[in-house]
Amino acid sequence: MARAGLSGERVVAAAAELADEVGFERVTLSALARRFGVKDASLYSHVRGMEDLRTRLALYAGGELIDQIAVAVAGRAGREALAAFAGAYRAYALRHPGRYAATQIRVDQSLIAGTPALRRTAEITYGMLRGYGLEEPDLTDAVRLLRSTFHGYCALESTGGFGADRDVQTSWDKAVDALHLALEHWPRETGPNRKKAEER
Repeated sequence: MARAGLSGERVVAAAAELADEVGFERVTLSALARRFGVKDASLYSHVRGMEDLRTRLALYAGGELIDQIAVAVAGRAGREALAAFAGAYRAYALRHPGRYAATQIRVDQSLIAGTPALRRTAEITYGMLRGYGLEEPDLTDAVRLLRSTFHGYCALESTGGFGADRDVQTSWDKAVDALHLALEHWPRETGPNRKKAEER
């Protein structure tokens, strides 16, 4: 018999805690069931299986991440907003490694198209980049640059991948400065590609 008060929200929150403790890839329904003191079957009243759990955990963590970024960038613009965005992203990735790993999985877009977290992420990220005067398709290219830079740096830092005798925070600040300069002097798309983006 499931413990009183067990719900889908509680299961996903527990999965987030477990992911940070043991790693996202090691989160299982059996491990969650043991945490709640119930049989595995009891969880199927609240999640449809591992794929559903992974998707919901990705959205849960993504919502947490963008909420923290939103607080950090509020009222800021330009380099200050970029630094705040980057700092909040990095802090979350290092503080919650399991949850952060969940945000990196590929989720079926048809399942998340209408989710508040996705809309909020787009609003905040694209809003910050429009402050640099960017429009599509340059916005998408810029988002990919930021994401790959932030993710790559955090992935290396979390595994001790930076071995040189140089302060990691200083290198991070330099990276943010370099991104700011790149965004200020972005090689804007011209010609048929921009026309196609404007028509969409």
